[in-house]
Amino acid sequence: MTTTPTPLLGPLLQAFFAEHLLVHKQASPQTVSAYRDAFRLLLMFLRETSGIQPVSLRLGDVDAPQILAFLEHLETGRQNRARSRNARLAALRSFFRFVTMREPSSLALASRILAIPVKRSERPLVGYLDRSEVDALLASTDRATWAGRRDHALLLTLYNTGARVSEVARLQRAQVEFGSSTCIHLHGNGRKDRKVPLWPKTARVLRAWFRELGSGDGPAFPSARGRPLTRDGVAYLLKRAVKTARQHCPSLRAKRVSPHVLRHSTAMHLLQSGVDLSIIALWLGHESVETTHSYLEADLATKERALAKLAPPATGAPTLPRGIRASSRGSGSVATSR
Repeated sequence: MTTTPTPLLGPLLQAFFAEHLLVHKQASPQTVSAYRDAFRLLLMFLRETSGIQPVSLRLGDVDAPQILAFLEHLETGRQNRARSRNARLAALRSFFRFVTMREPSSLALASRILAIPVKRSERPLVGYLDRSEVDALLASTDRATWAGRRDHALLLTLYNTGARVSEVARLQRAQVEFGSSTCIHLHGNGRKDRKVPLWPKTARVLRAWFRELGSGDGPAFPSARGRPLTRDGVAYLLKRAVKTARQHCPSLRAKRVSPHVLRHSTAMHLLQSGVDLSIIALWLGHESVETTHSYLEADLATKERALAKLAPPATGAPTLPRGIRASSRGSGSVATSR
């Protein structure tokens, strides 16, 4: 008895992205990009391990054993952490939920993949820079050059707003509203928009930078070719600034600095200044205040202030309740009633 071959993977993937994500779910560009990267890595892995080109792959070639091997490859081969592994798995699960509706004949295969569990991971304390380290970072850019002035304006905007690197990379000049109270309109995850106020210093730097760029709209922080910077481009220029800043700020040598660490630094400094967690959540564009609680957990200064309000225990022998006297018998001390 011959078995019917499973459907080709290509047409299903095309329908998943072009129809399901974009039309039915209206997924954000960030979600589509993350899912695309997950499947790009999967297709490359399957080509290397099975020798099957992506155009020839069938659904049956992507069963649970192959997915588990791919997830293992992410952690061991690419040195991804459990959180990254789980994010890739979320993209695959979304696709196979779509498969259950589009190809009921492959329900058993999809169910096996949907049953793959999310891996639990440790939640490390939030890493951040102190204010002197941020000052050293901002002072490291060479403002005598065009690129240095751009980098200074970008890093100052990142720190002032606590924006995600993707939000700043695609920022347009029209999103900056100058006036008595200058602010930036940010388009966040899940199509959530928010306004973030700017310090007068940030407003002055951006106003001067935009004058240098000339009239008209366009990317707020363009590349040398006039195109928007990519997330990798922003990470590169930050890495270059950190390398220079480490010469004058030795504490930076022990820290791994990324655009997201700069975002954490904004949140921590707001918290240390007494700003309420709910305001910080709005500032950062968090879906829930629960997400912002991680900054409270990492802030030792806030815990020390709370501890200072708690009186330390009295030293010396404890005072026993009235009617109770202490007596010693043998090697132990026992409290007895009169």
